[in-house]
Amino acid sequence: MDDLTTAGGTTPVNGSSRRFPSPFEIEAPPGAEDWRRLYPYYYLFSDDRREYEEEQFWFFDGMHNPEPVYPFDSIMPESWWVFLNQYLTRVWQVPPTLGIDQRLVNGYLYVSPTTITDPNVIEERVAVFMERAGFYYENWDDLYEKWVAKAEDCIGRLRELTFEPLPDLEPMEMVTSGRGLTSGYDLLANYSRLLENMHEMANYHFELHMLGYGAIMAFSDFCKTAFPGIPDQTIAKMLGGVELLLFRPDDEIRKLARLALELGLADAITAHDKPDDALAAVAERERGQEWLDALEAAKEPWFWFSTGPGYCHQHRAWVDDLTVPFSAMRGYIEKLEQGIDISRPLRELVGERERIATEYAEALPTEQDREAFQQVLALARQVYPLVENHNFYVEHWHHSIFWNKVRELGMVLQAGDFLEDSEDVFLLHRYDIYKAIFDLLTGWATTNPARPAYWRAEVAERKRIMEKLRSWAPPTALGKPPEAVTEAATVMLWGITAETVEQWLSAQDGGADGEDSNELKGFAASPGIAEGPARVILTVGELDQVQTGEILVCPITAPSWAPVFARIEGAVSDIGGIMSHAAIVSREYGLPAVVGTGFGTKRIKTGQRIRIDGSTGIVTVLD
Repeated sequence: MDDLTTAGGTTPVNGSSRRFPSPFEIEAPPGAEDWRRLYPYYYLFSDDRREYEEEQFWFFDGMHNPEPVYPFDSIMPESWWVFLNQYLTRVWQVPPTLGIDQRLVNGYLYVSPTTITDPNVIEERVAVFMERAGFYYENWDDLYEKWVAKAEDCIGRLRELTFEPLPDLEPMEMVTSGRGLTSGYDLLANYSRLLENMHEMANYHFELHMLGYGAIMAFSDFCKTAFPGIPDQTIAKMLGGVELLLFRPDDEIRKLARLALELGLADAITAHDKPDDALAAVAERERGQEWLDALEAAKEPWFWFSTGPGYCHQHRAWVDDLTVPFSAMRGYIEKLEQGIDISRPLRELVGERERIATEYAEALPTEQDREAFQQVLALARQVYPLVENHNFYVEHWHHSIFWNKVRELGMVLQAGDFLEDSEDVFLLHRYDIYKAIFDLLTGWATTNPARPAYWRAEVAERKRIMEKLRSWAPPTALGKPPEAVTEAATVMLWGITAETVEQWLSAQDGGADGEDSNELKGFAASPGIAEGPARVILTVGELDQVQTGEILVCPITAPSWAPVFARIEGAVSDIGGIMSHAAIVSREYGLPAVVGTGFGTKRIKTGQRIRIDGSTGIVTVLD
């Protein structure tokens, strides 16, 4: 268990005198000089914290927020800024970390892992961590079961919240019931409950999550110490081959594809690019209703699956936009018609997992070493499902419903003439909405004029600024390169190690990883070699462009992109570590993948022939 207090990726960065651009040197895009008005003061780099901020290493978090953050959407990163860090620092007191800091630069999210390097301070924190984390590890299954119940209860209460336009006159039932609370009160109270619900789920998000990463990283550290040179994907393979909730939506699409063939409806689906047209064609068939009923059954809860990371309102869930699942379904139907097995190779993955674990255990010199190996492996396998399953409950199911509840509120403000479009509500920060609601309520209650024109003008200006921010390309990193990277999520999820930082510095300086090189280096996430034309995808709206046999190149993949992996030969991402979604999905589908290249989408163009080596982490541009 002592291994759980340390983390890997601690190789010092060579040439530590080199730096990334200072965050204070970054200029706003022309026309967006006033971008800071969109966000709270504490979210910005500031002169009163300059001494601290200049000495930190900041990297662009395109994994969670690939676009400039809408003012309302900032509730998502702000929530994990507080609630993730409270667990790291105030609950578990993870020995080598002081949490992960955040700032916005031109609307883009930058984060900074803050580490402890003093061995004496680390040692002082070990006892607290061992007692508290040890309790959770020893009672993991029971606590995980309770966690699922809490998460589902939180989602259930979120669904019950409603936002409706204020009536011209309160209904008579308000008088006869003696309730004594009006529609105006309900609007304000439900908004407060909406935010409280979001923060409640954010607490649950990190209750177990980081301990899961800690156990997996402890297993990784053990393997790298016992077996020098062991590939990261080999370590990850010993944990894979399990049924994860993140694959369940894709499994539902496969079942619907099989059912369409069974009912003789395949052509009604494959003949139409637009889901609505396909649904109409199915409805006209003799057994069409049977298939439509199966589709409705699959939607709850599996289509509450965001097409992005879940942190941005503009990435709609499958339940709101069927384009992604229907595109995947057409591909599965075509494969089934060709006699191709579309099942995920789970049995093979399980066999490979056990074979690798057995061989490495037998290679250890003593029985004591083998027992220690089995202990850390068993714990890593025990926590692994939560590390991935939490993502469905939180970022997908809960957050997708949350965004739609905010849209309902936007419709209330639109009905009051405060917004021209209900989607404009996301241009208001959550603090602004309290003011807007009170403005609306005073006009409604007193029948005196409110000030909707103020909000429409403010929204128009913010919309203009956001458009300017989208034209800006955020630098990969800012500030002082770290001497070591020890924070677990930074290594496992984002895929940032001292070696990654060195590659970024080299590329910045025009070295071997610069623009003239035909090679990119990243994490060897899933073994194998693939060669083919690249398909560069920057947004989920471009997914339908992916063709069979191509190699997907993207900033980061979302779990809901899993169906696309049935069509591609391999994947390359700018961001991500060995436990990122791109890496996990690739391993589960048996596809080679290189993640965390940093510059893949900038250096590779659609149509270029590339070769990816998922065993070495090298991407070669052949054209």
